[in-house]
Amino acid sequence: MTRLSASMEPVLERLAQEDAGLGDPTLMAPRLGRALAEMTNARWNADLPPMETRTVLIGDLPARLVTPPNDDGRHAILHVHGGGWAFCSALTHEGAARRLALACGCPVLTFDYRLAPENPFPAGLDDVEAAWEVRDRTRHWSIAGDSAGANLALALILRRISAETDLPQMGLLFYGVYGADFKTDSYRTYAAGPGLTRDKMQRYWDWYCPAGDRAEATVSPLAADDAALRALPPLYLNAAEIDPLCSDSDQLAARLHGLGRNDPYDRIEGVVHGFMQMGSILPEARAAFARVGEVFQQTV
Repeated sequence: MTRLSASMEPVLERLAQEDAGLGDPTLMAPRLGRALAEMTNARWNADLPPMETRTVLIGDLPARLVTPPNDDGRHAILHVHGGGWAFCSALTHEGAARRLALACGCPVLTFDYRLAPENPFPAGLDDVEAAWEVRDRTRHWSIAGDSAGANLALALILRRISAETDLPQMGLLFYGVYGADFKTDSYRTYAAGPGLTRDKMQRYWDWYCPAGDRAEATVSPLAADDAALRALPPLYLNAAEIDPLCSDSDQLAARLHGLGRNDPYDRIEGVVHGFMQMGSILPEARAAFARVGEVFQQTV
């Protein structure tokens, strides 16, 4: 099994101490698990990059708009937060949104969408599309997401390819969920974590989508056909090496490259799922945002 990086290991030790006795939120009633996820993720909203921030409505969805001092005036990013389609919010991911905005040099809009299990597929995806439809069209928009948010971001692009309608300029996808195969190399290696586990992912999937629907490309983007993948706008992908989901990104990157695309893909060594949330204390998170910004500004 791969070793944790020298900076990742003390972070996990800290989390183990701070969260001792809290339990697994996926084994709680969704309302309680959601409240716990909000409180524990609040620790990452420290040492935030200063910038203009506004609470707004995008359609009827509560949202946070963060605008960095280096705004280029031309681009913007719609950010879809992770949390297993069931937890987290615009507020839990404000730190990530700000770091993404600063790295890319443009505003980031992150918003609350309907969550499973009360609102299973396609409710969350419908909300992402609703947010996309009412964006400020004076700018060129890209879309970003982490974990389940990366799934929703890519699913939106695939849905719009199928509908032959306007696409994001670019997709920025961080340690995403792209399939429901729990026997991949990374699911086997990191079934028990650290951090995200296979059992948690199986529960998230059971909340989000019944097994009979998981072969749809807008649920499992790895099920998309080659024509749809060829039609994607430029993408940037990364993955956490110590993560049950790592093989999802490996497989998606391999398919894209096999089709002759040159979408950059970085597998970040020694870190766990969700590491980009930890930008206030983890060097690999800060480096990852810098890399995203570099690719974004070279591409759009």
